[in-house]
Amino acid sequence: MRIPVLDGRRVVLGVTGSIACYKALDLASKLTQAGALVDVAMTGGAARFVTPLAFRSITHRPVVLDLFDVQSEFSVEHVALAEGADIMLVAPATANTIAKMALGLADSPVTTTFLATKAPTLIAPAMDGYMYDNPAVQENLKRLEGRGVRIVGPDAGYLASGKRGRGRMAETPELMGHARAILGRNGDLAGRSIVVSAGGSQEPIDPARVITNRSSGRMGHALAEAARDRGARTVLVTAAEGLPNPPAVKVARARTALEMAREVHASAAGADALIMAAAVSDYRPQRPSDQKLKKDAGSMTLELTRNPDILSDVQGSIIKVGFAAESQDLVENARKKMTDKGLDLIVANDITRAGSGFGAGSNKALILSGNGQVDDLPLMSKEALAHHILDRVRDLMAAGNSPP
Repeated sequence: MRIPVLDGRRVVLGVTGSIACYKALDLASKLTQAGALVDVAMTGGAARFVTPLAFRSITHRPVVLDLFDVQSEFSVEHVALAEGADIMLVAPATANTIAKMALGLADSPVTTTFLATKAPTLIAPAMDGYMYDNPAVQENLKRLEGRGVRIVGPDAGYLASGKRGRGRMAETPELMGHARAILGRNGDLAGRSIVVSAGGSQEPIDPARVITNRSSGRMGHALAEAARDRGARTVLVTAAEGLPNPPAVKVARARTALEMAREVHASAAGADALIMAAAVSDYRPQRPSDQKLKKDAGSMTLELTRNPDILSDVQGSIIKVGFAAESQDLVENARKKMTDKGLDLIVANDITRAGSGFGAGSNKALILSGNGQVDDLPLMSKEALAHHILDRVRDLMAAGNSPP
């Protein structure tokens, strides 16, 4: 699937001699699928783990392995490769290459391109845990970070040595998320602050049971990632379980409606927009039990109390976007909700429609605005819908509906 912030962008992927090279193949593949033009530069050590042909087969572009290959389109000290880059990723980055980058050495296509490029650079260290903890490696990483290089990872876990420690190269989604944040930092929402909620809240009945709904949180997470990709300072307040935290997004976990209300109010103070994609429980048990309730022969009655209406309670000069997941009278119910909550926009969808219900990867939605306009959008991925919603939010900001 093509990703707008990566589509057509020039990515230089530097690959150095680590067993984690196999992860670089997946990274090159996912970047290419997202629409990026990926040029791979390899050290000699990397080529002993994974062949240049493997990368060429994935990216459909030449692989730079030799500084002095006169047949290469990047043969003149790789200046062309460096100048054409929108971003450089070094993944995996060994302790040896990190040291050379910190010292300004240029003895491989990777280090030469790093020195020659003005593009932002992200590196993903990968090495044994003891090596990573070595003061020399830490000093080199701090030196690079001080020069503006973004360091992602490493993760903790089992290493090639068979031991556990921190040294595993970060996974592809994490690296791509940070790359997207870097490439989108000057986007059309740069300088704006957007708060997004996601997931279905859970209201405990007892330690084993909850009242919840079918919301997966995928729409809210897609909105948070899209806002990040367009340069916004993004906060995600999420109750979604099973979804990882989006990279380069500030995340607050909130399980219940009361927890979500607290986090949303704290995050929305001074924000430009609040997009309330979460399906928040309207009611919660009045007196949840501290112990698991035992089944008996009779029925069980739960006394419920009303949860706060988070969107209605958020006040001030902030753009408010709500969602209406309906099973009937879609437009009428959405308009009523929009009026009752004082919303600028509402996104309405029929949850009984195929491919548009809770948990689906796609959505068929209407976007209603305060002036009576209704945009009837076709069935599309939630990622694509997120950008349509943010287009409308951006337009409202430009029209002065948000503080500068």
